[in-house]
Amino acid sequence: MFNRDPAGVHRMPMLVIRNALIFDGDNPDLTEGSVVVENGEIREVTDGAAHLPGAIEIDAGGRVLMPGLIDAHVHLMAVHLAMAKCADYTMTLMTAKSLPRIRNMLERGFTTIRDVAGADHGLRQALADGDIPGPRAFVGGPGFTISGGHGDHRRKTDARRDRDRTGNGQEWGSRIVDGPEEMRIAVREELRRGADHIKLMASGGVGSPHDAIEDWQFSEEEIRMACSEASARGKYVCAHTYGSEAVRRAVAFGVRTVEHCNLIDEATARFVRDHDAYVVPTLVCYEVTEQHGEALGLTPYVMEKLRFVNEAGIRMLEHCEAAGTKMGFGTDLMGEMEYAQSMEFVIRARVQKPVDVLRSATRINAEIVQMEGRLGTIAPGAIADLILVDGNPLENIALLDGQGEHIPLIVKAGEVWRNRLEARKAAGSRHGG
Repeated sequence: MFNRDPAGVHRMPMLVIRNALIFDGDNPDLTEGSVVVENGEIREVTDGAAHLPGAIEIDAGGRVLMPGLIDAHVHLMAVHLAMAKCADYTMTLMTAKSLPRIRNMLERGFTTIRDVAGADHGLRQALADGDIPGPRAFVGGPGFTISGGHGDHRRKTDARRDRDRTGNGQEWGSRIVDGPEEMRIAVREELRRGADHIKLMASGGVGSPHDAIEDWQFSEEEIRMACSEASARGKYVCAHTYGSEAVRRAVAFGVRTVEHCNLIDEATARFVRDHDAYVVPTLVCYEVTEQHGEALGLTPYVMEKLRFVNEAGIRMLEHCEAAGTKMGFGTDLMGEMEYAQSMEFVIRARVQKPVDVLRSATRINAEIVQMEGRLGTIAPGAIADLILVDGNPLENIALLDGQGEHIPLIVKAGEVWRNRLEARKAAGSRHGG
């Protein structure tokens, strides 16, 4: 739908999507109407037909129109589940292997993602410029870990602190940071490089070889330093956490979003709520990885930890629902497991109402990436990220599962990425077709 003049400037015609049932990202009641898109933004939402001379018109046929989906926990560069397979990869090879994964996310209706350890400003820029197809990206660079913490994948015989999790000298996955002054420098450096947020590994993890899942990591001074430096530049800190103590410490010291949180209790869920922080569950990664991890090379120790957190995940959802804790939507799928991204909707709906899951993947995630009112909503002034669904996901959220089979229309920033419907240019006509 883009036209480019000889100077390389995009010329985007006005777009009208009419005859739609609109879910605005919050209200559970669908409204019938039309959406007018101009210059990549929503200009108008009407409760009737809208016909504009010269506009591209798309008849939604009574389908549900909703904001583009947002996944707030991905790793674009994690091209294998067992990261040891990447030990000899150059960054060019790693990037090339990531491109199909990135495109597939957009094909499933995810028009925005938040990468929480791996992608950098260069990949974000390539996506923004349209050099590679995929969602809009918010990136944090490498995640920060302590020596011996989650993200430190060095062998016990390797004392070099500049090693990353791939061992290939390319610091894409994690960065070892010990002490508050090292933290100050590291945060400032990543923000200088263009990070949208800072990621701390604040507890043990499933995929790391040296730490127990219930461990808490980073000192109070280190966490507070990270949050202070990020806040000074209008950014925030997210933290990998599992147990209640790790979650409480992170939130108490200034962390804004806590990821995973499978082992928290209801009191801790209320603590997160009372501190106006967010939990970002990632349940699909445990369920699917447990099914395939052994065959794909995960160690018995990692598989044992995986089963442990998988069993606890649904209880975590129940605790957060009971407490009224704000929950985002994430998936955290590595390598070969990326295909299952949209299964998270179905898993979450085992506990939550479909509308609440959809809010997590639209409006709430927009708040998390600091784009409230601009993403995750259908309203005047918002960026025109839109998907059309065959059927009503408020009644059957499984329509969003799979590879986008029930999403005939995907619009990102006003540009039609996919249109399996009949469209025509109105050319001044007052009658749709």
